[in-house]
Amino acid sequence: MAKQKPIMNVVFVGHVDHGKSTMIGRLFYDSGMVSEQEMTKHREEAAKHNKAGFEFAYVMDNLKEERERGVTINLSYKKIMTPNFEVTIIDAPGHKDFVKNMITGASQADAAFLVVAADGGVQPQTKEHVWLLRTMGVKNLAVIVNKMDVVGYDEAKYKKVKEDVSAVLKQAGYKPDTTEFVAASALKGDNVKKRSEHMAWYKGPTVFEQIDKFPAPSKPTNLPLRMPIQDVYEITGIGTVPVGKIETGTMKVGQKVIVLPGRSGTGIEGEVRSIEAHHEQLSEAEAGDNVGINLRGIGKKDVARGDVICDATKPAKIVEEFTAQIAVINHPTVIAKGYTPVFHVHTAQVPCQFIELQARLDPATGQVAQQNPDFLKNGDVAIVRIKPIGNLVLETAVDNPNMSRFAIRDAGVTVAAGVCKSLVEKKLITK
Repeated sequence: MAKQKPIMNVVFVGHVDHGKSTMIGRLFYDSGMVSEQEMTKHREEAAKHNKAGFEFAYVMDNLKEERERGVTINLSYKKIMTPNFEVTIIDAPGHKDFVKNMITGASQADAAFLVVAADGGVQPQTKEHVWLLRTMGVKNLAVIVNKMDVVGYDEAKYKKVKEDVSAVLKQAGYKPDTTEFVAASALKGDNVKKRSEHMAWYKGPTVFEQIDKFPAPSKPTNLPLRMPIQDVYEITGIGTVPVGKIETGTMKVGQKVIVLPGRSGTGIEGEVRSIEAHHEQLSEAEAGDNVGINLRGIGKKDVARGDVICDATKPAKIVEEFTAQIAVINHPTVIAKGYTPVFHVHTAQVPCQFIELQARLDPATGQVAQQNPDFLKNGDVAIVRIKPIGNLVLETAVDNPNMSRFAIRDAGVTVAAGVCKSLVEKKLITK
């Protein structure tokens, strides 16, 4: 079996109309992921709507529609193969979807491209996106100065945008000196996949080459074992088989584990009897692997989706309450103290109550803008105190970033998202 390339999730962010979708469409087209036939169709469609030049954006919008119909993220045409990686591209149209994509599930970005138009420069959303990337722990960032064709491929214009964006990056805690800036035109295809003939002054990588310059995502195998359970099956001849993705650490046959919170709410101990992935028996599995396992001493009634299998010597915590930094994305009114929506944390869904709104932050700087606000509205970033109504396994961003992020949903929509900063452990009454 050929060794698989590491998977890299790359998100494209930036102010509306700065050319993100066109950039991604062009990248897919020039990498041979979109056929000439499809492109002709998009071109005709664009012309029909008097939107010549929008054909590349249609590539991604076409996907967006499919995504809204619930097609999984692994569809081939959202993947691009580079020499080093198998890349899943996440398009982040506008602010709302962006945060949702950033934080929920599979679209945990390993790296990001910030797209800034050469003729538009830094916009309010540019600052906000940089800061949100930072909040969500995306360390690797590159900047695309797009629409260079619009400014006549002028190096001075590029340098001005680079200078302005560098100031924003610095404020958010990124290092502009080590950040790559790519001079490009998505519409004309300059420095996306192919090198431009119009900018002899530009010596840096193309967008495609830059993807391979991002460091490979590290597998968090140095952290303790955490495997949130996705489903539990009863298999004849084997017994109870919980399945899920190992988020952190490694799992070995014979290892002592504890399932939290488990049916008892205080955890249930067991031992890994067997591990299986893709119908193969394994002696061990590691972070990133999707596996099915059989546990000695644990039956179907003891465990359920949302429980977390932990290393028995280093278990996660069941929380009494926690403090989090959240971004309000899409709430119909406002969020006030007492609000009790459903929190989606790894595979668990637990109602949680807002018990204190500690501070509202300035999204451009991360500084406190207001202490103890009465309410939070869309676009606000805040520090809040939360109490789970029920048992919730969670960790802080410092201890285990993979187990600290969550989305907040209400009436079928993601209203906010965030990350756990500190927590108070539940005192368990064990018999």
